[in-house]
Amino acid sequence: SSLDQSSLDHGGATRVTRTILHVDMDAFYVGVELRRRPELRGLPVVVGGTGRRGVVAAASYEARRFGVFSAMPSVTAARKCPGAVFLPGDHDLYSQVSAQVHEIFHRYTPEVEPLALDEAFLDVSGSLRLFGSARAIADAIRQCVADELDLACSVGGASNKFVAKLASKQAKPKITDRGIEPGPGVLLVAPGGEVEFLHPLPVGSLWGVGPATLERLRRFGVSTVRDLAMIEIDKLVAAVGRAHGNHLYELAWGRDDRPVETSREAKSIGHEETFAHDRYEASALIHDAVRLADGVAGRLRRAGWSAKTVSLKVRFTDFTTISRTTTVTTPISTAQAMVAVVEPILRGLDLGRGVRLLGVSVSNFAEVAEQLSFDTFAEDVPGPGGSSGSNDADWVAAETTVDEIRNRFGGGAIGPTSAVTRTGLRVVRQGAQQWGPGHDP
Repeated sequence: SSLDQSSLDHGGATRVTRTILHVDMDAFYVGVELRRRPELRGLPVVVGGTGRRGVVAAASYEARRFGVFSAMPSVTAARKCPGAVFLPGDHDLYSQVSAQVHEIFHRYTPEVEPLALDEAFLDVSGSLRLFGSARAIADAIRQCVADELDLACSVGGASNKFVAKLASKQAKPKITDRGIEPGPGVLLVAPGGEVEFLHPLPVGSLWGVGPATLERLRRFGVSTVRDLAMIEIDKLVAAVGRAHGNHLYELAWGRDDRPVETSREAKSIGHEETFAHDRYEASALIHDAVRLADGVAGRLRRAGWSAKTVSLKVRFTDFTTISRTTTVTTPISTAQAMVAVVEPILRGLDLGRGVRLLGVSVSNFAEVAEQLSFDTFAEDVPGPGGSSGSNDADWVAAETTVDEIRNRFGGGAIGPTSAVTRTGLRVVRQGAQQWGPGHDP
């Protein structure tokens, strides 16, 4: 079906509707890797952490035939698909290619809402007169992505974001008993056709229907979106809660008024690391916290922010996870100040079970009033918790100088002593370890 900018309401009056596209790259990380490893095309390829604690970031459609999917432990993926080729993730490269993909999106509309490196919403309501129909825009985007980047994407379109996203999923290639079947590539749901499109889908397609909610709904005999839509709203609210019930009911009838948000500021900045071997000593964890805080502080300063809230995340060997959050009176922007907050917390924990993951993050941002340089001479400023830091201004100046050195010579040119290894500096990079350790040293 095709999208139009107007439709009829139940009273017969014409109302203006939006035209929203959801563009989703097909196996994005794998596709990027195959550009530099074309000999692997057609083979089961898995991208992600390759160590025993790694997780799958993406799997080729050939690997998906064996039941390999993103977020699956790498050891499980290797067991399901013994012939798979495992490649370590390269977040920096994926970010660069993602920027090229989004540049193509912006050729057709300024109204682009990134969801991740590999997907985005586009409001093309104001672009139809210039570029033609939604179908013409979707086809043009797919052609540009294929011709310029040697990648594939699927596009869904509708009058709202929720239905557009589900439509893009239906447009993707399908795994069947016969093999990999190409999808339509573009699937557009015309205004007024949302309910007809949604109701045959499994209820798990709705945003917010996780395993617990799905189990509750099954007790009511709900298996499709249509089943849910036919439940009395009071019974649905009683089953899953008022806010959640109302949310699901609206989605089941294809109603979603959220606009495409072109500017979505980060609410937190953080790094976490899964260790190849458990940590049992506070001193070792503090050593790691210094590296993590160094990465967090660098990103914080590049954004021109300081932060008032520091959070520590610790996951033990048994997967029990705890979080500790501390709010300081004076905004901070240095790794030294962050470590000063998390170190006493780490020293107070019982580490006998062993720690498999450590994370440091900051939130509650404030703009940096003045960017200090190495030559800046300033009086002491209050440190974490409002106490007077003996040399906090000096630390700001020193770490800002580290930023300048990295900008000029690269991120691996300088780092904390805790990052020194036999093979060089192991500086924390954004996304570098989000899929677990690459290998066991």
